[in-house]
Amino acid sequence: MRLTVSGLSSDKTRMSSPVVVRVSHRYTAPAERVYDAWLTPWQASRFLFRTRMGTVMQCEIVPEVGGSFTVIERRNAAEGDESVFNVMHTGKYLELTRPTRIVFDLNVLGSSDAPTRVSVDIVPAGPQACEVVLTHEMGDSNYARAVEDVTRRGWDGMLDMLERELFPRRISVNF
Repeated sequence: MRLTVSGLSSDKTRMSSPVVVRVSHRYTAPAERVYDAWLTPWQASRFLFRTRMGTVMQCEIVPEVGGSFTVIERRNAAEGDESVFNVMHTGKYLELTRPTRIVFDLNVLGSSDAPTRVSVDIVPAGPQACEVVLTHEMGDSNYARAVEDVTRRGWDGMLDMLERELFPRRISVNF
């Protein structure tokens, strides 16, 4: 087997290129309503950094450029296990352009020393519809590569939960 320099070069480029996760979701809601949900603590606590089995214990948001957020979620250590642990997400808002764009640096306590960049672009698609395109620039570390798929699934799940937050089911009780 013979390796060429060009083969090594492209392999190295692939390995050193930054990990970028991009997910999107369409909503039948105005862009303003979707934008506000990201920055309103009682709404954000129902989807932002929340997993299916977790409970958000704290959600503090200072919705201004230079402002910060903290979201702490309590998760089960394993399914069926009664042990729990907390996951702390913190960040700083870099850009807030209502109703089309939110950019923040994100830190997850214990996962990586360097913050990562998240951009949320909300593209209006008429008066009562929009599409959210979320881009998470994770860097080029081995850790970023290791968690790329779970991060993508996490953002997809959050965008699905946002839809449930925007459109809670109404339950009628007949007596």
